[in-house]
Amino acid sequence: MPDTHMAPAMMVPVPDIGDIRNAKIIEILVRPGDVVAANDSLVLLETDKATLEVPAPTAGMVGEILVAAGDSVQQGTMLLTLTPQGSTPAKAPVVHAPSAVVAPPPPAAPAAPTITGGSAYAGPAVRKLAREFGLDLAQVAGSGEAGRVQAEDLHRHVQQTIARAAQPTQAASTPPPWPVIDFAKFGPVERQSLSRVRRISGPALSRNWATIPHVTNFDEADVTDLEALRQQFNARDPSGPRITMLSFLIKAMVATLRRFPNFNAALDGDELVLKQYFHIGFAADTPNGLLVPVVRDVDRKGLRDISAEIADLALQAREGRIRQPDMEGGCISISSLGGIGGLGFTPIINAPEVAILGVARAAMKPVWNGQEFAPSLMLPLSLSWDHRVVDGAEAARFLVHLSGLLGDFRQILL
Repeated sequence: MPDTHMAPAMMVPVPDIGDIRNAKIIEILVRPGDVVAANDSLVLLETDKATLEVPAPTAGMVGEILVAAGDSVQQGTMLLTLTPQGSTPAKAPVVHAPSAVVAPPPPAAPAAPTITGGSAYAGPAVRKLAREFGLDLAQVAGSGEAGRVQAEDLHRHVQQTIARAAQPTQAASTPPPWPVIDFAKFGPVERQSLSRVRRISGPALSRNWATIPHVTNFDEADVTDLEALRQQFNARDPSGPRITMLSFLIKAMVATLRRFPNFNAALDGDELVLKQYFHIGFAADTPNGLLVPVVRDVDRKGLRDISAEIADLALQAREGRIRQPDMEGGCISISSLGGIGGLGFTPIINAPEVAILGVARAAMKPVWNGQEFAPSLMLPLSLSWDHRVVDGAEAARFLVHLSGLLGDFRQILL
């Protein structure tokens, strides 16, 4: 005999929503077979004034869903069926076979909901939290029974998303391959091998430019009096080493590094190495490319000694005789194009140094001295610096101080 003790499924309608005639279903929060508690949210409605959740009138198992997302409904529209909790389905009758009593297997339990497509298995509270986070539940891996998404799953998903966003992608960290082009198809060409110097310096320059956050400040120094002083020194001793503007720049650089020690430093991991010595590198133009010899302990040498050492190192560089130790240990470098020309440029920092000074060709300009415009010899300066170590204000003060020393070289004696 069949067991007739089974409560019938009840219909769950749209409740009283006031004077609003139409509402739109924006999300169905349950699936057939879900077991819900009383007052659990079943359906999410949207009206012109608010978003409303339809609660379960009693605990039970969700049966047939009678509406779909996007439907327009009103008060009384039937949404789904719900079998109250505690009721049991009717038992299947026993079938008597002629030779044996055979009972069919028990009915299979409802399949557990799983996360597929745009639908996720989650309770109303978790769905509400997901809406507050702006998350698509279908993208969240559930750790609960049968893949049910829980609140901690949402928090873990947000943390993982933030962590992935903070990591550079392979595409961002690896540059695209260099283009391969048959230039000969466009016209006659000639191929030459890169010099050894350029083959070595090229990758280092690329590394420095790509990894150091370069910033360049520009200024001018009035070197009218300094140039006159330089000519006087050379006139007094025509047979001695010829004093150049670079010699004055190196001495002025030492005084400026003393005032701003962060420029006489190097990054070593999370530490800043502040150097207590003053070795200044200078860019030497050679037939094979740019080399940077280093004049050591310039704070202990006079202008003529520095000038003689610059001339000797530059000659060795041009003739290919310079040794590697003579190009190591620099604190800061100076790249001077004064003998060639130009108004300014952005030199690349010679790692592990923190800055490099670019010097272009001096030119006569009318400069206001407070009473009139007077002809002045102005020297363009370009200071590139590492923003990880130095900030803009410090760099500006550094360049202003250096320009002031070049404008009045007597300040170095103070």
